[in-house]
Amino acid sequence: MVADAVAYLWKKFKKIPLWVLFNDTRSVFSKDELNLEIAKIAVSATLGLMADPIASLIDTAFIGHLGPVELAAVGVAIAIFNQASKIAMFPLVSVTTSFVAEEDSATSINSIVDDIELKPRSSLNNEKMLLLPKHENMNKMLTNVDRGEHKRRHVSSASSALLIGAVLGLIQAFLLIVSAKPLLYYMGIKSDSPMLSPAYKYLTLRSLGAPAVLLSLAMQGVFRGFKDTKTPLYAILIGDVVNIILDPILIFVFKMRVTGAAIAHVFSQYLISVILLRKLIQLVDLLPPNIKDLQLGRFLKNGFLLLVRVIAATFCVTLATSLSARLGSTQMAAFQICLQVWLAASLLTDGLAVAGQVTTSLTFDAFARQDYENAKATAGRLLHLSLALGLVLSLIVGVGLTFSSRVFTKDIKVLQILSLGIPFVAATQPINSLAFVFDGIHYGASDFRYSAFSMVLVALASVVCLWLLSSYYGFVGIWVALSIFMSLRALAGVWRIGTASGPWRFLSVY
Repeated sequence: MVADAVAYLWKKFKKIPLWVLFNDTRSVFSKDELNLEIAKIAVSATLGLMADPIASLIDTAFIGHLGPVELAAVGVAIAIFNQASKIAMFPLVSVTTSFVAEEDSATSINSIVDDIELKPRSSLNNEKMLLLPKHENMNKMLTNVDRGEHKRRHVSSASSALLIGAVLGLIQAFLLIVSAKPLLYYMGIKSDSPMLSPAYKYLTLRSLGAPAVLLSLAMQGVFRGFKDTKTPLYAILIGDVVNIILDPILIFVFKMRVTGAAIAHVFSQYLISVILLRKLIQLVDLLPPNIKDLQLGRFLKNGFLLLVRVIAATFCVTLATSLSARLGSTQMAAFQICLQVWLAASLLTDGLAVAGQVTTSLTFDAFARQDYENAKATAGRLLHLSLALGLVLSLIVGVGLTFSSRVFTKDIKVLQILSLGIPFVAATQPINSLAFVFDGIHYGASDFRYSAFSMVLVALASVVCLWLLSSYYGFVGIWVALSIFMSLRALAGVWRIGTASGPWRFLSVY
């Protein structure tokens, strides 16, 4: 009797929405088709994300030989440009990836269904395919489409993304050039500072590349939507190599100094855009039949929601940095080291989050066909992999930062404070990994409204924690608050799936 009751309760427990996604944990390291598809997208996406930071480090190394004034000036200018780009970048890429994946998958399926309805059974080459389950039959046919049976696709989301990216790029370039001096002043470069001239030159010239930057980001979102992360990676690598080659030539040979560095970077960005555009034209018909097909209202609405989310998340990290700076230069130095390691480790998880967004976007099309098994398997596998990756990163960061902290500084006081932050940086890696992948899954499901509003609530709670904990516990309090911030982000992802609400309603009856 007791055994039957336990078995009954266990059966019921296994049907809890969130637990459904963790049923098949044994397959997390298998070499099945799903893992290979996720790995293919995640590895290329991660390398693409790492390419530009690495190129920026090499740029910094070249500029560093000009002197500390130029290095500091360019550092401030880059910080301004990156923050301006980030505001538009994240919503643009995320919305584009989801919409293109959804539209391309739906278009492919509709064309196949129409083709099947028009063809008599005897005209199909492989009669055995008719005996396959519906979703397997469809997947095989989709594979044939991907192999090139339809060379150019009409995906209006791609046209919309390019139009919005170009307009945002022009607006960003204009605003940065017009407000360059006030922005530099706000960042601490006064009118009598020797950094003003090189910083102003670099920022205004670098701003001319803003249209290319946002256009290339929009096109990267399109390719991600097609599950192609290799093409953007190749384009970025070519552009970065050209940038690295031009840097010493323009900076030292032609003696253009920071002007040469800015020109090299802008040229590389336009080169990346040209490469991506040339490839995209071969795949997509970028001219929509009419203006209504662009769905600009849908893009702007969901882009605004993600913009709110980005601002809320960025505000928390910026506030943490500001509060650390108020504690003194020693605490700020230790915080900066911890933060950079914290953010660098997230690059690996970001690749998996991109895979989560792409595969979930495609999987949610299966909902229309009531293929819930496929949807559950994809989301569950992503969560398994994220948790495994987070645990590995936790070990690497904890051990690595403990033994390599002197690489960043030799100041004894900074090292002492740094040792207090290392446990938080290491311990939060699994939480960060889950939070980022949950974000990718929700973006893939086009659940932008929930993502935005949940982040605002998380940010409000985290801001209160930052103020209170930093006041009483200083440096340690700030890292406790940041740990709470990431935990709440992960909890928001868990809550949406765990309650089987929104796009995940099917889990309640699965």
